[in-house]
Amino acid sequence: MTHRAAVGLMLLVTLLWSSAGVVSRQLQQAQGFEVTFWRSAFTALALVPLLLWLRGRALLVALRTGGWPLWASGVFWALQFSAFMLALTMTTVANVLVTMSLGPLLTALFARSFLHQRLAARTWFAILLASVGIGWMFAQQAQLGQGWQGMLVALLVPLGAAANWCLLQAVAARSHGQPGTDMLPAVLLGALISAVCLLPLAWPLRANAQDLAWLSSLGLFQLAVPCLLVVHLMRVLPAHEVALLGQMETLLGVLWAWAFAGETPGPAALGGAALVLLALALNELLAPRTPPLQA
Repeated sequence: MTHRAAVGLMLLVTLLWSSAGVVSRQLQQAQGFEVTFWRSAFTALALVPLLLWLRGRALLVALRTGGWPLWASGVFWALQFSAFMLALTMTTVANVLVTMSLGPLLTALFARSFLHQRLAARTWFAILLASVGIGWMFAQQAQLGQGWQGMLVALLVPLGAAANWCLLQAVAARSHGQPGTDMLPAVLLGALISAVCLLPLAWPLRANAQDLAWLSSLGLFQLAVPCLLVVHLMRVLPAHEVALLGQMETLLGVLWAWAFAGETPGPAALGGAALVLLALALNELLAPRTPPLQA
């Protein structure tokens, strides 16, 4: 897999991730904790056959022998799954995605502090430019004084993601290119932990058939498939680059909510999103050409 192919696959991941906001706005009866519970439950149901197809009996072996890195990653996934959908029920899609866009900066700082990774000047510049765009968007929402509780909940997503990306990178580096700890089952553990913890808070369940159809699509296409892909990509892309490419979710998510859910972003939101997109483009265009990477 070449670097550009890995980048292209990561952009596909962000495209799938970005559907959550607009889909959540189609729900009729499910609200709050119930939305998060159903999405996590459907993600787990989708992951079981997917992982059995990919791993077979080795899946059970991986769950038994994965040790603390597998379970820690599962907790980080659960934190991301739970906080994201809960925040979407508390504030606008733009507010949630803007807050999540702190991910690259947090991941870069975590990677520099815990993995001792050197970051290229172009990457620092891209993070700075994206942060300016995010700050511009955030300032507009703060002036309105709306949805700040949802923003606080959404802040847990980039914190969990930064810790998870660095953990996955450390596990991949420790294997030195040899088969090591299989971290794919951590996504399943995260979905199960999220669903089990939120079920008491979501009870009684009120979702109708249409809500369940939308939430099941989120479980499969917005979480299960892209999360498996990103775990694989962590073996070929640096943690900070995965987080930076993930910023495309901000732009796409705001656009989908604008086009299909009637959530019109203001000029500052559009300008901030444009800066994020420019930062991504510059970071990738200035990247040196590299030989194919080993997956």
